[in-house]
Amino acid sequence: MIQSRLLTLRDFIRWAVSAFHAENLYFGHGTDNAWDEARQLVLGALHLPWEIADAYLDCNLEDNEREYLQKLLQRRIGERVPAAYLLGEAWFCGLLFKVDKRVLIPRSPIAELIGTRFEPWLAQDPARILDLCTGSGCIGIACAMAFPNAEVVLGDLSFDALEVANINIERHELGERVYTVQGDGFEGLPKQRFDLIVSNPPYVDAEDFADMPAEYQHEPELGLACGDDGLDLVRRMLAEAAEHLTERGTLVVEVGNSQVHVAALYPEVDFTWLEFESGGHGVFLLSAQQCREHQKLFKARVSA
Repeated sequence: MIQSRLLTLRDFIRWAVSAFHAENLYFGHGTDNAWDEARQLVLGALHLPWEIADAYLDCNLEDNEREYLQKLLQRRIGERVPAAYLLGEAWFCGLLFKVDKRVLIPRSPIAELIGTRFEPWLAQDPARILDLCTGSGCIGIACAMAFPNAEVVLGDLSFDALEVANINIERHELGERVYTVQGDGFEGLPKQRFDLIVSNPPYVDAEDFADMPAEYQHEPELGLACGDDGLDLVRRMLAEAAEHLTERGTLVVEVGNSQVHVAALYPEVDFTWLEFESGGHGVFLLSAQQCREHQKLFKARVSA
């Protein structure tokens, strides 16, 4: 049991930082260190803003607040449940999203691209955007906010994930131009082409999946693992993308550590591998023209 002498917000944050280090917790679901994780969990649990004035950290907590924090911190340490699942929400692109174990916790470096409106990669503002493998809907919804005149489709295989995405569409009051579609990859999508297709699909290869920290075991496997090299779905996406992009459309796909497998499988293709100031890697960009030029090659390697 956490010591009863913890009385203030500062006490709980300080204790949590020490405990997180002592228990070798893993941070990779929105934070990358024990201090930020502890602050996010303690302040978030009590509905207090991250940028709270320092003086408020020394306010004494009520007994029920202390009991609640104790339970959350014990679950974070004992069960390795990521903070976002304990809080039921996560930030992405400056927007707050509902998350639970039906969806991955938002953390894609694609957020940086959305923040710059994909400059300088788009020929023009997209009229139609597809977020494929949408999960919580965070990428597509953030795109809708960045491009206020665009229609956005959120596609996913998981009905459970789409339930969460629909909650987030309603939360951000985007129901008039953002909607969900259930389907396996491009299958099931409306018969239309998109100016921008963005995807953070399952891409973790078998070796990486076996070695993932315990925190990732709380996330849906369907959103993470995808074959021996992690590219089972990406192969299909590349083979079919040309048929779903407008003439000057753009495809952006995150493959993380499976970047090495993409490069090895398609040495003939000049992928644009994007760089990020805030960290992150393994995101490629292809133009619709490139997708058309290499479509025969992509189709031939679907089962490779």
